[in-house]
Amino acid sequence: MNYNLSKNGQIALFCEYNCYFYNEYQKLSQIPGRLVNMLDYNQKIVNTISLESSEIASFVTENDAFVDSKTVASFGEEWEKFDSFDDEEITKIGNEYFDIVDPRILNKETVVLDLGCGSGRWSRYMSDKVKFIEAVDPSKAVVTAVKLNQDLKNIRVTRAGVDNIPFADNSFDLIVCLGVLHHLPKTAEALKKATEKLKPNGYFLLYLYYKLDNRSFFYKLFFWLSNSVRTIVSKLPSSLKHIVCEFLAVVVYLPLIFLARLVKKIFPKKRYYKLLPLSYYLNKSFTIIRNDALDRFGTPLEQRFSKNEIEVMMKNAGFSEIKFSENEPYWHVLGRK
Repeated sequence: MNYNLSKNGQIALFCEYNCYFYNEYQKLSQIPGRLVNMLDYNQKIVNTISLESSEIASFVTENDAFVDSKTVASFGEEWEKFDSFDDEEITKIGNEYFDIVDPRILNKETVVLDLGCGSGRWSRYMSDKVKFIEAVDPSKAVVTAVKLNQDLKNIRVTRAGVDNIPFADNSFDLIVCLGVLHHLPKTAEALKKATEKLKPNGYFLLYLYYKLDNRSFFYKLFFWLSNSVRTIVSKLPSSLKHIVCEFLAVVVYLPLIFLARLVKKIFPKKRYYKLLPLSYYLNKSFTIIRNDALDRFGTPLEQRFSKNEIEVMMKNAGFSEIKFSENEPYWHVLGRK
């Protein structure tokens, strides 16, 4: 290349190169399936996971301060086992979590971070409502998330934890984190760290396990017993743990769900059935019941928080306009940064 060009020649060469790259970008934008709205990574990719038709960038390192490695591995195995979901059921359960989200927040200009995406079902739920979704998870569940959403063009899946979210601060209009941060050792610190990625006036939809602060003594006693079982089951070898959780789904979940249905049938105009443990699963499929039994009894690390504790946590992370849902699952909450 001749670098001894006149000023006008340099300008012409510059314009020529810019036009070339612009035209190439336009071509790439029109390739079917190309993700054109995804954000730029702001970190160096550590490695990649190769699939048949795509690759997943990974930013996971051994130095993630917020990760419990055993819990991450447990969830990776869980989502390998439960790797497909019916769209109708995703919509039904998604509506329960998003009941406090104003439809105006989910619009065609909204860029979302699905933090701890797991199987990717919440990304799928939001896909037809928003502009683009960056779905991240530190476990090998990312493979399941890619397969579940391979027909959707506005979702990219990345392997990353809270400590290495590979996007610039103030990037997202909405962060969705459902059933994730209570499995981390430092929940409050993780929330603050994740909030850095949210734009000012952006929204954070959070779900944390509750301390049963709105439940009876009998309900709390049942939980204490089940939690004692969890501490044992979660330490079992993987294959044995899965068998035991399947057994618990049948001998614990199903009888209590049947009892709740019976109470509802006897007292159709009352809500007595809501007082019974596991009544939440009254209208859930057996797949969801089995999945949640493994989630409940097979997870090594689990924390629970009262409504007041979550509100304090949200305020300390910089949120206002904090709104709790009064519906199950408890507690899911929306805050504005």
